[in-house]
Amino acid sequence: MTARATALAALHSWRSGRAFADAILQQQLNRSTLSAADRGFATELFYGVLRNLTLLDFWIAQLRSGSLDRESRDVLRLGLYQLFLLRTPSHAAVFETVELAHRRSRSLINAVLRNATRRADELQQVADAESLAVRRSHPQFLLERWRAAFGEEATERLCDWNNQPAQIYARVHSLTTTAEQFREKHPDAEPVEHAPEFLRLASVPAADLAAGACYIQDPSTALACRLLDPQPGETVLDACAAPGGKTSFLAAMMQNQGQLIACDREPARLRTLQENLERLHVSNAQTVQHDWRSTAPVPDLQPGTVDRILVDAPCTNTGVMRRRVDVRWRLQPTDFRRMQQEQLAIVGAVLPYLKPGGTLVYSTCSIEPEENEQVVERLQQQFPFLALQEQESVLPFRDALDGAFAARLQRTGEQDQPFVRSVPRTGGSNFPRAVNA
Repeated sequence: MTARATALAALHSWRSGRAFADAILQQQLNRSTLSAADRGFATELFYGVLRNLTLLDFWIAQLRSGSLDRESRDVLRLGLYQLFLLRTPSHAAVFETVELAHRRSRSLINAVLRNATRRADELQQVADAESLAVRRSHPQFLLERWRAAFGEEATERLCDWNNQPAQIYARVHSLTTTAEQFREKHPDAEPVEHAPEFLRLASVPAADLAAGACYIQDPSTALACRLLDPQPGETVLDACAAPGGKTSFLAAMMQNQGQLIACDREPARLRTLQENLERLHVSNAQTVQHDWRSTAPVPDLQPGTVDRILVDAPCTNTGVMRRRVDVRWRLQPTDFRRMQQEQLAIVGAVLPYLKPGGTLVYSTCSIEPEENEQVVERLQQQFPFLALQEQESVLPFRDALDGAFAARLQRTGEQDQPFVRSVPRTGGSNFPRAVNA
């Protein structure tokens, strides 16, 4: 299959199923024999269409007044993305895209795309006059939320950020190598301000990644780890650990000394966590399958014995839409309150394991107040013995990094009332887990 055919197959799978875009694309690429360049082109096409769905469908509506089957719509989306957003030469974009269509649809696809090339300036001008929801392909309810929270200019900048391919950052893993040794091998790597362990790279350093010398993650993920500040010899719980980026960073900060318990509820994610920790030469971590929504205790972990706990909670992922390109199309207005209940339940479930005087860091990759500041407020109301020490946020339009939030709380003494927590219902949701790193 060609790169274009691979992208089209991925679009069909995404539209007709429940799997997430990154998993669908990886599956398609694993099946292919594409070169590295063609794999990159297929990725650009697939993610580019998903980032610009509303705009592409707007242009299709300008060009085609009659009905259109779903397969032909996907083909036209690919063609118009190439013509108007990738600026692919029209003869190549039209010819190669028409070849993707079913024989019965090729004349229609050809006519629509050739009409688009003739009306390119007009179509662009008409689109420029449309609302931000059309021009930047974001659901209206998200734009209204962000305007209320951040203002019009920041909202437009956030949409622009979400529609750009994510940059590649690597955290140099100090258990395996040093920053100096890594930079010697990658002299073109760019340092990241305020994040000395991280470097910006032009491509994934496959050999170093396989050797455990680095981990691919955005510098914003370090925020929660730094606030937790684990020390060698302590007992630390990473409650929502997979796939292991933060876990391995904590292990490095602990110099592989002490006890690091890394939990996740899904067996497949737990296997990925274990593989990553082995590759990164983490020796002080114990992986445990555990669902914090259940009432079962964590095996071999006694209450009141943990020095520090990280809860990198499942969230709406609104801070990482640049990487999770289909999140915007899966979100519903009710998800923010629903996720808040799950986040509160998880923190309530881990708290009995925290020592008096111990530290808990709550973090998300969301930029929504319901999942961040409001969760912290409700935690302090429900558990008065939790004292807020510090909280920070990273905003893409302000800090040019993925969005993140973290709050450090200290357990000041024994609670004066028993723990009471609700366990949310499970199942039946399309909503993705947090992009833990």
